[in-house]
Amino acid sequence: MQWVPIEKVHPNDYNPNRVAGPELGLLAHSIRCDGYTQPIVTIYDSDADRYVIVDGFHRYWVMKHCPDIAESTGGCLPVVVLRKAMSERMASTVRHNRARGVHHVNGMAELVARMRAEGMDGADIATELGMTAEEYVRLTHVTGLARLYGDHTYNRAWLPAYRKRRAERDGTPAT
Repeated sequence: MQWVPIEKVHPNDYNPNRVAGPELGLLAHSIRCDGYTQPIVTIYDSDADRYVIVDGFHRYWVMKHCPDIAESTGGCLPVVVLRKAMSERMASTVRHNRARGVHHVNGMAELVARMRAEGMDGADIATELGMTAEEYVRLTHVTGLARLYGDHTYNRAWLPAYRKRRAERDGTPAT
């Protein structure tokens, strides 16, 4: 692994991987919190004196668009260099992309439940995992709200309309 000035690192022209905006934001947050924990995988093009990305374009993109992150590393990216022909590089790019896998709903829901059990509140969990409030709530439903919020006390925030109408009709307290 070596640190290379970002100006010498260039994207490839074949990567099929795309990352949505919220995930890019999470990646930037991750790099700010943890630093670069994975190097950019490259090949060295000696004719152009540059490093061409095989895997790690989005980590590169984050540094290009986040001056605070670039400043934190002195404008350098961590890179490893492979020696591969073009077809091998393309296969390597796809292998790296696909090997990351996906997060399954049940696994993410259990993770959220464990973070709640450790005392982290919902807003912090959503921020740290790069979720919207709606995603957080949906994941809490998967594991069961009662389990996550069993220690909370709630008041009656609303009544079904039929109970309210019955209480008004009968002149009794609505329950």
